[in-house]
Amino acid sequence: MGTVVLSIDAELGWGFHDEPTPPAERLAAARSGWDRLLALLEEYEVPATWAVVGHLFLEDCDGTHADLPTPPGWFDHEREPDRWERDLRFGPDLVAAVLGSPVAHEVGCHTFSHVEFGDPSVGQDLARAEIAASLSAAGEWDVTLDSAVYPRNNVGHRAVLAAFGLRCYRGVRPDTRSGAVGTLGKLARATVTAGSPPLVEPTVDEFGLVNVPASLYLFGFEGLGRDLVTPVWGDPVVRQARRGIDRVARRDGVFHMWLHPNNLVGQRDVRRLRAVLEYLDRRRADGDVRVRTMRGVADTVHGERQPQVARRVV
Repeated sequence: MGTVVLSIDAELGWGFHDEPTPPAERLAAARSGWDRLLALLEEYEVPATWAVVGHLFLEDCDGTHADLPTPPGWFDHEREPDRWERDLRFGPDLVAAVLGSPVAHEVGCHTFSHVEFGDPSVGQDLARAEIAASLSAAGEWDVTLDSAVYPRNNVGHRAVLAAFGLRCYRGVRPDTRSGAVGTLGKLARATVTAGSPPLVEPTVDEFGLVNVPASLYLFGFEGLGRDLVTPVWGDPVVRQARRGIDRVARRDGVFHMWLHPNNLVGQRDVRRLRAVLEYLDRRRADGDVRVRTMRGVADTVHGERQPQVARRVV
């Protein structure tokens, strides 16, 4: 029996604030998608790792963040004349909803302002400042951050994560490291192939961090391809998710799915996620799989290596 993990890039507007043309539909769905996602997870009692941009813990700020050595213009959407509405920049109500959920979710780290740590222009000072600010913001809520999800899956500065006491991170999907999965590959998987997304094996890196790689992005096949394939073969991502769940039910390993709340733009997106969660709930009820957070996976891996001192977590 294997393990299913669901991680969430929880970012509101911060996921797009550095883009010249942010996707309007996804920005508009940032908050409603969060509410829908949380409600679905509660309906099916599925715990997830919510990797939250640190700024969302704040009630307010000065809009400058002078203690962060970010590039010029990084916080322009915090100030006039380009200021975005508060609902895209702050999210204490949404964070509180996750923490108050009857489901035992984990709150993790998605940096403080969605900085891509793997970008060559991002130095160690900025990485340290981002993690320090995230830990400080979460600490005001008495929340301990153990798990990290890198913005845009751009892995970097792992030593900084370890130095600040984080314990695990979401690594990249194994078969995408060499660019092996392009548009044609996605189309083939969605239509004619019988393969399933990869199961992954969490490993401990040289910094003592547990790498819990991704298996499937639940909204990685969109646009025209989705429109053409779904009426003929059904939702290809639901098919891939079911194959992954079936595969991990037959063996040890981890099947790690992920998404953003702002992926839930319309009813067909909600139907997709509901179908995945419903199938996962059924296989779990049959005793075929277990569902864990990233922290839970790290606990298991570290427990197999050496005893751990208990920490207070939320």
